[in-house]
Amino acid sequence: MTSAYEIGDADELLPASGYRTYEVFQRERVGETTNLLSPRELIGDDMLTDPHRLLSILREQYPCYRDWKGNRFWITRYDDVTSIFVDDANFETRSKRWRFGDESLGRSLWGHVPVLTARATRIDGALTGIVEGAIADLTGAGADLSAGFAARIPLELWGAVLDLPADDLPLFAQRYWRMQRGAGWDMTDRLGGLAAFAELEADIAPLLQRRRVDPADDLISAIAQLDLDDAPATAADVVATVLEADHETLHGGLANLWCNLLTQPDQFDVVRSDRRQMKFAWLETLRHSPPVHAVQRFARHEVERFGRLLPDGAMLELSAAAANRDPRAFDNPNEFVVGRQDLCQREPRGQYRADGLPSGIAFGMGKPSVHPAVPKERPRSIYAITSDVAVTASTMLLDAFPDMRLTDDAEPTISSLHLGEMHTCWHLPVAI
Repeated sequence: MTSAYEIGDADELLPASGYRTYEVFQRERVGETTNLLSPRELIGDDMLTDPHRLLSILREQYPCYRDWKGNRFWITRYDDVTSIFVDDANFETRSKRWRFGDESLGRSLWGHVPVLTARATRIDGALTGIVEGAIADLTGAGADLSAGFAARIPLELWGAVLDLPADDLPLFAQRYWRMQRGAGWDMTDRLGGLAAFAELEADIAPLLQRRRVDPADDLISAIAQLDLDDAPATAADVVATVLEADHETLHGGLANLWCNLLTQPDQFDVVRSDRRQMKFAWLETLRHSPPVHAVQRFARHEVERFGRLLPDGAMLELSAAAANRDPRAFDNPNEFVVGRQDLCQREPRGQYRADGLPSGIAFGMGKPSVHPAVPKERPRSIYAITSDVAVTASTMLLDAFPDMRLTDDAEPTISSLHLGEMHTCWHLPVAI
């Protein structure tokens, strides 16, 4: 049996190789001190508006930064982030229901093929009409691509997926956003989120009951008809399933895509001259301007990584914003370049690399597919569906308004309204 201690020259006990003393462990738990940044800056205004200065310091100087203020470890290098993201043996995801403090708050049913199929079928059938409607309403000098296009399309797709009447969408949107915000760390928002959850549950309960008797091809019908071992699906399960479906990537990604194109005319010309480049502009947006800046993973047990001892339950802040601009992975990482040669230009398989090239890390779209090809009985991955929607909608928009431009007084910026929320362009006024 290996001893944790070895006998030194003076008969003193010395830590054996591979072991850490309690004192060292305690020192590491306190956090790091540096004059390059303060932990308070990581929850300050700069992280809302332009976080890349701070993230660059972490990535280059402290790639596994012990943040005592936020009680977490910041992971900021590309290879480090992706290694955690695919390591289910040592790290786990905790649901938004856990954030509410109640894992029993309904069940997420996205793991069931009929649910995924119903979502994909509804999106495919409704997308063209929804985009055409949004485009038709974008008229005059007061059009706003963020509110009238990027925000509208995901909302109306949710209406189609759930088979909600158009008149119900504004109230659904208000409750949906309250519920999503409640899954953050603010206790006041959490109480509002729980209230919104209960309101949505009350709205969906009678619809779920009707779908048991008279099913359609919508998501609620698919959930109502599931054969579950433990108990039939409830309205709370429907709401929990909606809660766990991240919305930020499509809404925020669309706004960021058009912000990047309209503020960089040379890159806009690339797409305008060849519509096939829209796919590559979308992929570059997910790398350069990811709408979900970071997600959390938790250590399943004590584990040593990146030269640190991560305690059981340690929270890791995996920063896509930092990793996607890692110069070890990408040339000139701060530049938005449509069709860049060092970026994987298709859905990666298994990890965030394919054909030896890195892919932009896009939290909110789930892991890339592990299958070399999608089995016939399964729908496309959420990653693929989201990309298809974004590219199709953006191509239709460009076909309708090839000469659109920013209004003369426009000063679009990409920012977050609250810590931990979507990082996107909230206002994008255009002349059509």
